[in-house]
Amino acid sequence: MVPVIALVGRPNVGKSTLFNRLTKSRDALVAEIAGLTRDRKYGEGKVGDVPFIVIDTGGISGQEEGIDEAMAAQSFQAIKDADIVFFMVDVGAGITNGDRMIAEYLRRSGKDAYLVANKIDGKNPDLVLGEFFELGMGEPLPIAAAHNRGISALIEYVLGELPQDDDDYFRELAGEDAPVHEELDVKGIKIAVVGRPNVGKSTLVNRFLGEDRVVVFDEAGTTRDSIYIPYERHGQEYTLIDTAGVRRRKNISEAAEKFSIIKTLQAIQDCHVCILVLDARTGIVEQDLHMLSFVLNSGRALVIAINKWDGMEADAKERVKTEIDRRFDFLTFAEMHFISALHGTGVGNLYESVDQAYNSSMAKWQTNMLTRILEDATASHQPPVVRNRRPKLRYAHQGGSNPPIIVVHGNLAKELPEDYKRYLANTFRRVLEIKGTPIRMEFRQGENPYAGKEKEVRHSSKRRAEAVERTDNKRKIKIEKARKQLRKGYKKPT
Repeated sequence: MVPVIALVGRPNVGKSTLFNRLTKSRDALVAEIAGLTRDRKYGEGKVGDVPFIVIDTGGISGQEEGIDEAMAAQSFQAIKDADIVFFMVDVGAGITNGDRMIAEYLRRSGKDAYLVANKIDGKNPDLVLGEFFELGMGEPLPIAAAHNRGISALIEYVLGELPQDDDDYFRELAGEDAPVHEELDVKGIKIAVVGRPNVGKSTLVNRFLGEDRVVVFDEAGTTRDSIYIPYERHGQEYTLIDTAGVRRRKNISEAAEKFSIIKTLQAIQDCHVCILVLDARTGIVEQDLHMLSFVLNSGRALVIAINKWDGMEADAKERVKTEIDRRFDFLTFAEMHFISALHGTGVGNLYESVDQAYNSSMAKWQTNMLTRILEDATASHQPPVVRNRRPKLRYAHQGGSNPPIIVVHGNLAKELPEDYKRYLANTFRRVLEIKGTPIRMEFRQGENPYAGKEKEVRHSSKRRAEAVERTDNKRKIKIEKARKQLRKGYKKPT
């Protein structure tokens, strides 16, 4: 199987930087902030033809409380899942009690662990590495992840140390039959769980999966990166994307949070269906509408989940429903569910709406079917007159999926009023039973082929016109001669 490498260590020792170097990507957030990484993040790397999988983890300090305790649990789970562990230490900071605790845990776990001494740039290895032999993890392997020094040698050395039964070991790892780690096998329906901070997105993700896969804590901004988690349910494959909460721009101060928001917006564009999670106890706020606007502009299918519905009074529930009806009156296509992610109430019903929205967004229709719908719509309600002419819509065809795009052709099609365009979109949605996804209409009209061109005259017509002109000239000459003769023979009467 493909070797799995877990990166563990204290906070801010460079685990995410090394993760990006090994995967040759920028998937992991990197900043000079301790504890920036909180959830397990998986990536794929390759040295030569040999693939490997890397797990980025949160820092372990040995004195975890609150959210740090949940982060450490994610790190210990990554150690259990890994074949190889890179225990990273900071050369500049030296050995700490946290390093000793991690080293003791790794020795007891029996994992194949390597001590990686990071931030070696500008230092003499012979002088600064000696103290790390105290950890009992063997010889430290020096690298400078930020400057990409020593990383290739590190991974080649570690993979070269793997046991080999025969000479075809690495070839088998790189072959087509080599299994892909489930955390990297992103396929099926991609579902992005989005919303404001602390509305219960990670709790909902864990409820979907039936395990504590992502860190959940009663603190806004717990999730900082977009975590892709593939799984299967009733034979259908899904990929859940847990995203960071998006706050109002004026409340964003840290650079790391700005990159988290970018990751969230990228996840929305990458997914098939968005589950917008709202907090029933705080009601709908302006940031919910901004988030909804981005989802709709991206054209993604949408399911709305109103979370924390349990335990509310009947009057409070009625007020929330009234507010939703008033502010979401334009979302006639999106299904809404009142759920409790913490207790699981109503969560299972989300799957039916997700599947329906996905099927609608990826559906394919034949041109003749769309053209018949267009003809019936125009026969029932003709287009209004534009510039003293009535537009004639000729045919329609599908222009794309996710979101579904319907292209209508005809003369003056681009000049149709907006209300008539909405009428056509609603007609297509009703007849085709499109639910859970926005629909986009494109109108195209043919250009006049003679616009800006001089009228061409056929050769025969041109010869006929020249002959008539010659005849007229001869007639004019004869008339002029007759007039001259008359003037010569004319005499005044006496």
